[in-house]
Amino acid sequence: MLKTTVTAVLGLLFILPLQGQRADKFKQLYEEWSTPNVYRNGSGAPGHRYFQQQADYDVEVEVDDENQRIYGSETITYHNNSPDALTYFWLQLDQNIRKPDSDSKKISQSAIKPNMSYEELKRMLNSFEGGYNIDFVTDIDNKPLPYTVVKTMMRVDLPKPLKPGEKYQLKLKWWFNVQNRAEFGGRMGYEYFEKDSNYLYCISKFFPRMCVYNDIDGWQNKQFLGSGEFTLPFGNYKVKVTVPKGHVVAATGVLQNANQVLSNEQRNRLEQTKKSSKPVFIINEAEAKKAESARPTGKSTWIFYAENVRDFAFANSRKFIWDAQGVQFGSRTVLAMSFYPKEGNPLWEKYSTKVVVQTLKTYSKYTFDYPYPVAISVHTNNIGMEYPMICFNGGRPEADRTYSEGTKYGMIGVIIHEVGHNYFPMIVNSDERQWTWMDEGLNTFLQYLTEQEWDKNYPSRRGPAYKIVDYMKSDPRTLEPIMTNSESLVQFGNNAYGKVCTGLNILRETIMGRELFDYAFKTYAQRWMFKHPSPEDFFRTMEDASGIDLDWFWRGWFYGIDYCDQNLLKVTHYNVNTKNPEIEKPIAQELFEKDDKQFIGSIRNRTDSKPSVLEIDAETKDFYNQNQFEVKSIDLKEYQALLNTLNEEEKNLLNNRLHFYELKIENLGELVMPVILSFTFEDSSVQKEYIPAEIWRFDDKVVSKVFWFEKEVVAIALDPNLEIPDTDRNNNYWPQRVVPGRFELFKQQRQRSENPMQREIRLNQDR
Repeated sequence: MLKTTVTAVLGLLFILPLQGQRADKFKQLYEEWSTPNVYRNGSGAPGHRYFQQQADYDVEVEVDDENQRIYGSETITYHNNSPDALTYFWLQLDQNIRKPDSDSKKISQSAIKPNMSYEELKRMLNSFEGGYNIDFVTDIDNKPLPYTVVKTMMRVDLPKPLKPGEKYQLKLKWWFNVQNRAEFGGRMGYEYFEKDSNYLYCISKFFPRMCVYNDIDGWQNKQFLGSGEFTLPFGNYKVKVTVPKGHVVAATGVLQNANQVLSNEQRNRLEQTKKSSKPVFIINEAEAKKAESARPTGKSTWIFYAENVRDFAFANSRKFIWDAQGVQFGSRTVLAMSFYPKEGNPLWEKYSTKVVVQTLKTYSKYTFDYPYPVAISVHTNNIGMEYPMICFNGGRPEADRTYSEGTKYGMIGVIIHEVGHNYFPMIVNSDERQWTWMDEGLNTFLQYLTEQEWDKNYPSRRGPAYKIVDYMKSDPRTLEPIMTNSESLVQFGNNAYGKVCTGLNILRETIMGRELFDYAFKTYAQRWMFKHPSPEDFFRTMEDASGIDLDWFWRGWFYGIDYCDQNLLKVTHYNVNTKNPEIEKPIAQELFEKDDKQFIGSIRNRTDSKPSVLEIDAETKDFYNQNQFEVKSIDLKEYQALLNTLNEEEKNLLNNRLHFYELKIENLGELVMPVILSFTFEDSSVQKEYIPAEIWRFDDKVVSKVFWFEKEVVAIALDPNLEIPDTDRNNNYWPQRVVPGRFELFKQQRQRSENPMQREIRLNQDR
């Protein structure tokens, strides 16, 4: 094998540290983090005076199926558990983002394209009359309370300060129009099924909700612009949902009046699900089809109760197929359930509830046992969205009931993700309005683990380090640190979902190891379940529970936008010079003859048939023209004299047969990461070496490291198993690798727009 090593002889081998300019990449985050206090301590745990508020709701809501409108009223009981007297309340009016004059519409950019579809132009021109219409705000005795609407928030002034330990009740009445999700988008809305003239409603943010008041910000006061989601206190909910008779309702909490809204057969089937190892239909497809065409008169009211939740959502339609399966957590049985129209089949009846079950099992393993009584997946025609105990998920087959692989895995992935949000942020209740990454990133990480437990070959979109490389080397003008407010993120998904998920995988697989990471992550989840953590609480807990200083990682990965590109700059192969002329001179001769750095003129002169003067006239030779590689007696005498001066240990060092390799590794990017190396030997065996990121602490540009082996190395690779997000792998190998590519020849033809299932059906029909 051709070797491109540079070999040298050493008298003594010294390993000296490089002297470079010290960077601040390993500086502790004392300046960036708030000082620990009685509310949040230095370990990342709640302090001994930690507090959080409670808001209980009694809500009555009606779905107007004729006009696609929501009418509602509510009574809020607010418990002031803070040490502060409160003179006013702040409530969230997130529906106001739908008002024609909302800030979200004013600040959204628009442009005319040379070619625009009718749909694009209609979406630009159409305005939807959304937003809350507040009928009244009163105290519990129906006395009006002064209030001020500030865009997507509302301040209610109290008649007197609410002292610590006291509670206060207020009442509100309101209504709003529900938008068509296909036309106007959004996390909630309705879908109209023209073939059977039915609606499917997915309703959330349908009632004014209390803002969070805490020790960090006081009242949460960040307006809702669309990207940043929600910051909500915990409380108990009693909700009455009135719908047209024949509609089935899925909602947060436990159904309280099954005897009034379900048939005997449906109640019996629901009871069977608790002991079943596979999904059981409460309403099957044939029954759902029959209900689609029925139009019974009147209304029905479904009553739900939920304890210790931060929000409430529901879905209703005549079209629902309903299946469920029980999941055991100790002595408790949690019902995993799915609600979907026939348009979701065969995918939904085959996968949805089973995916819910697996999600609860996997997430619970890494955090805490799922504490709620139900977990529901509802099929919609739009992107996924999460709420306590219920989520709305896309992934619809074609009309002929076939589907692509992408549709299948997309549906499974979105169900895992949205059900997983029960853990983050529904239970570990972070501030989504400020920090998208605290729920989306942590949840996407657990989504990746769940996908891999579902199928070891699952094509996960996010997780492995190499999948974030394109983002990290993209235009810096589109990059911002993870620690950026939700509404200011440009590449929203890559930043808050992908980069966070990747970072946690790097911590788990490479920097901390699975055992330490899993322990620390579970500690964070259990410390902050049913509480309001901040980013620092997460960072500190991960360090506190693992015993590993990770400030350098948080600084580079979460607070910066630097990329990683490690370059195997130089490899030098050394052996110790034995001083034995019978060994060293043949080696020196072999190297001389193999030297590939000779000038082209010297090479041609050697092969020239014309002899030199020295070759013609022997008298021109002298002492210096002798064979320098010949072993002489004086050489042997000198070697023996050297041996006489050495003790046995020194002789062994002189005569060792180790191969030394000095590696110079360059950090072409600014992001420091561990250095991971694999050495392949002549016998094809491989040895992996892991160097912590702290090797860059004195010089974050170039470092040097020496390795020694009994066997000769034939190949070295940086990051052989894709553990870090190296943006250029072409400089990771010695000898340098050239990876061949392939291109495909084809005759240009019109591509058929069909999925593989449709293609197979067509080909079978053509036989």
